[in-house]
Amino acid sequence: MSSVPPPGLPSPAALNGIKVLDLSRVLAGPWATQMLGDLGAEVLKIEQPGQGDDTRRWGGPALDDGSGDSAYFLCANRNKRSLAIDLAKPEGADLIRRLAQQSDVLVENFRVGGLAKYGLDYASLSALNPRLVYCSITGFGQTGPYADKGGYDFLIQAMGGLMSITGLPDGVPGGGPMKVGVPIVDLFTGTYATVAILAALRHRDATGEGQHIDCALLDTQLSLLSNQASRYLNGGAVPGRLGNDHPDIVPYRDYACADGDIVVALGNDRQFRDFAAVLGLASLVEDARFVTVALRSINREALHAVIGPVVARWRVDDLVAAMEAAKLPAGKVQSVPEIIGDPHVVERASVQTMHRDDGTPLRVVGFPAKLSATPARYDHAPPRAGADTRDALREALGLSGDALDVLAAAGVIPG
Repeated sequence: MSSVPPPGLPSPAALNGIKVLDLSRVLAGPWATQMLGDLGAEVLKIEQPGQGDDTRRWGGPALDDGSGDSAYFLCANRNKRSLAIDLAKPEGADLIRRLAQQSDVLVENFRVGGLAKYGLDYASLSALNPRLVYCSITGFGQTGPYADKGGYDFLIQAMGGLMSITGLPDGVPGGGPMKVGVPIVDLFTGTYATVAILAALRHRDATGEGQHIDCALLDTQLSLLSNQASRYLNGGAVPGRLGNDHPDIVPYRDYACADGDIVVALGNDRQFRDFAAVLGLASLVEDARFVTVALRSINREALHAVIGPVVARWRVDDLVAAMEAAKLPAGKVQSVPEIIGDPHVVERASVQTMHRDDGTPLRVVGFPAKLSATPARYDHAPPRAGADTRDALREALGLSGDALDVLAAAGVIPG
């Protein structure tokens, strides 16, 4: 029997009833709390009065609604309410403590020990709310010789080994270390934080016990080395930069066609034989240099020298179609506008349109997992800085209008 609600009725939210207090800014923390919000949690985003999240002013395109909020901010802050509270003031810190007492999750990315001086560290808040799941996100973690260092995605990509295996090899034009085109360490740290939070909530529900989660960008980056780290740890192979080549599988790279670029990703000998047939190069499979994956890896440059000129005579769409007909994986190297407009992306509703409180539309890339019974929600567009302060404090803490006016007069919340 299907658990999907009838048409016209809202889908249930997987995290309905979970309250999240978000003291993070920039990307890793907001990415995690956005995912929790997509799955139905109630997220209160705490921002500095008069300033807000740093990314609200991070250049590039800005929303044309008078807010000046950047496209960067919009990508990580939907399904949240924004409260502007100065937690450096005793009254502001007290508001946070009171909100934490009724929260299930708190996410923060202050420097190690940065919240202790306000009495907002894990030890202080867990004494008030033992069921609290408290997630700290930093560059290097709560312990170790680097714990006091600030950490940024670019820095961690460099220190964590990613840039040593990303980019063209040394000695070729454009060779040298290269970062990934999106802040991948921040994004994956936020994703790991979300997984850890959900695991901690399950433990809390079973035992009544909250816990402290220590997420570090450097730890995340190390985990992302995956097969490259394993090649070194278990075989002594020191990875290097190969451009778009794979360290072990060949051909597994991009090639230039007559009207664009194509990626060919062939994982076994059968696929290679069929690919050679598509190109009219059946004799390649009899060449002793290319008969196995291991041999093709050793002789990759010789193989590319044969394949490249033949592929260059094809149009991208024609070669993709020919390879797909032969059940071979291939795809065009597409721009961002091309993939956003791709009919497959459109069919799967991977891009959603949301509206701010004044009706201003904005588009977001949605939550990627499609849950049949509890799909992601898109209830609240990324909020204006501090827009929900009074309403949220009134609802959550029962503060009267006079009490809110006193806090505003003291500069704890906006006037």
